[in-house]
Amino acid sequence: MNDEPIVIFITCGTPEEAERIAETLVRRKLAACGNILPEITSIFRWKQTIERERETLLLVKSRRSLFSRIVEQIKGVHSYETPEIIALPVIDGSPDYLTWLSEETGEE
Repeated sequence: MNDEPIVIFITCGTPEEAERIAETLVRRKLAACGNILPEITSIFRWKQTIERERETLLLVKSRRSLFSRIVEQIKGVHSYETPEIIALPVIDGSPDYLTWLSEETGEE
C-alpha cells in the first residue's frame, strides 16, 4: 500500500539543521511530526576512511506516498553531500495516532 505510515531516519550535522528540516516538512504537510535526538555518535566509512562523527538524528513520521517529495525537499537544504534518508514501514500503531498522522500529511 503506497499510503502506509513510515518513519524516516535522517542524520544531520547539527540540532539546528534537524529543526529546520523538521519544521519545513511539517509546515509543508510532508510530515506529521519530527523528533530530534540531539547527540548521537556515528561510525561509518566515507571515501575509504573510517569516520567517527557527532550527529543529530531526526525521526520523521509520514506516509510512503510522500517519500520522494520528502527526499527532494531534504536534498535541497541538507548540508551533507549524501545525507542518510531512509524509511521504515510502520507495521502497526495506535489507530488514533495513525489517523492523526494521515490527517496531518498530504495537501498543503
